[in-house]
Amino acid sequence: MHITYSPKGICASKVDFDVEDGVVKNVVFTGGCDGNHKGLAALAEGMTPEEIVKRMKGITCGFRSTSCPDQLTAALEEYMKEQ
Repeated sequence: MHITYSPKGICASKVDFDVEDGVVKNVVFTGGCDGNHKGLAALAEGMTPEEIVKRMKGITCGFRSTSCPDQLTAALEEYMKEQ
C-alpha cells in the first residue's frame, strides 16, 4: 500500500512510502535536507511500522517540537490507525 503524508513543522513538504508484507519500503521525503532524508529512508527500509515508531517517535530538531523522523512516525501512526 502506498501512502503520501503531508508533514507538519519540518522542512520537507511531503513523505511517501509503501508498506508491503508488514514492512516499510521506498521512503521518500520531498524538500528539506536530502542527505538526512536518504539516511533516514535507508534506516527505515525493511522495518515494521511499529519498530520505527518505537525508535523515532518524539525526536526533535533544534528548536522545533518535531523532526523528520518524528513526522515519519506520525505518518505511520496514521497508517496503522486506518488498518
